Amino acid sequence: MVPPSDGCGVKSMSPGDGGLTAHGDPRERHNEPMSETHRLYVLRHAKSSWDDPGERDHDRALAPRGRRAVKLLARYVQDNQIEPELILCSTARRAVETLEGVDPPGERVIESLLYGAGYDQLVERLRQVPEERSSVMIVGHNPALQVLVMRLAGPGEWLDDIRRKYPTGALATLEFAVPWSRIEAGTAHLTDYVRPKALNTSS
Repeated sequence: MVPPSDGCGVKSMSPGDGGLTAHGDPRERHNEPMSETHRLYVLRHAKSSWDDPGERDHDRALAPRGRRAVKLLARYVQDNQIEPELILCSTARRAVETLEGVDPPGERVIESLLYGAGYDQLVERLRQVPEERSSVMIVGHNPALQVLVMRLAGPGEWLDDIRRKYPTGALATLEFAVPWSRIEAGTAHLTDYVRPKALNTSS
């Protein structure tokens, strides 16, 4: 089980908790001031264990391979100064263990919405992020994360790879020049993409 807030920046939330909700036609944006660049880190949980066929999907822990991947990702995050201000994480055990192992800085919010969420739900949740948050990491599941990256990003490097597969432990970085409340398909640039397998080869 995921603990409630422990006073250390970790909070457990349910759908509908607070935040901005307004969004509209992008053609109406000409009356808005220019937004600062926002950065979104999209992290799929690392490889989970299937040792117990009767275990609830929500409760599956990381497999040994997943724990090794998390160590590689933690080093990559530290070496590249990836420092999200806000981290939104699924309540699933494998997602929480991935977050704990990678251990990026930033406020952590564990949300039940992110377990089983689809693309539309993820976008709506990101639109609720307060504008003063310049960077967000989302830790969750496929197929939603793969679809999120493919739809938000315009044409660019790595998209063909992501379209073929968004493996466990994959981490994509997207940058936006629009407010969180206005993100939609094609509004982001894909600026980085890494996989644990590639990190293991290069280490």
